[in-house]
Amino acid sequence: MTIDKTAIRNAATIILVRPSQDGNAGNAQVLMGQRGAKAAFMPNKFVFPGGAVDAGDADVALTGEISADCQARLAEDADPALVAALQVAAIRELWEETGLILGVPGALKSPTADWETYAASGFVPSGEALKFVFRAITPPGRPRRFDARFFMADANAIQGDIDDFSHASDELSALQWIRLEDARHFDLPFITEVVLAELHIRLSGAARDPGVPFFRNDDEESLFLRLGGERPLDAQIRDASFKSQQ
Repeated sequence: MTIDKTAIRNAATIILVRPSQDGNAGNAQVLMGQRGAKAAFMPNKFVFPGGAVDAGDADVALTGEISADCQARLAEDADPALVAALQVAAIRELWEETGLILGVPGALKSPTADWETYAASGFVPSGEALKFVFRAITPPGRPRRFDARFFMADANAIQGDIDDFSHASDELSALQWIRLEDARHFDLPFITEVVLAELHIRLSGAARDPGVPFFRNDDEESLFLRLGGERPLDAQIRDASFKSQQ
């Protein structure tokens, strides 16, 4: 058996949700953008903002952190030292790719180059609005592999105008709020489709604590696990996930 030697990098992705006025989960909106045609990873696909954890993310202090339950699940089958860095990376990637700020008023001390423009806005990062909702490792054989943690946050936690993308980088184009029911009509990576299905379950209130699905791929097998929670893994999602590897 051939072993995939591609390094797996830790990564953070953030799903901003604009709740629907009528309470219908399908009418909620999520923020997505399109990757470039020449991107090495998932070209042309519509994705949530996110990217790899940088070495400097561990040095950025959070003024508030994610809930204790989420912290425990982030630390499960992972280095506990990553818990804060993953939150920081999610907030940084959101700022870089969309120009939106998740944080609270304050002065960021000695910001690194990656954080200078964020710091100039007069805010400091806070993970209090984040919820850890999904984890997936890129399957073997891909040009790049990530151990990605997906965080959800209510758009109401954003500082300023949630439709103002004027400070965004050019990494994602066509940034837009997409109705959950309409997202399936876009060109999505398979794992994003699975995450959207899980998001719909959460927003529908189908389970008091659905836990955190973990799509774990290594060189020997693909497993769809669930970190904590009270609801067993949905068989339909599990079976679809395995079919994607065939």
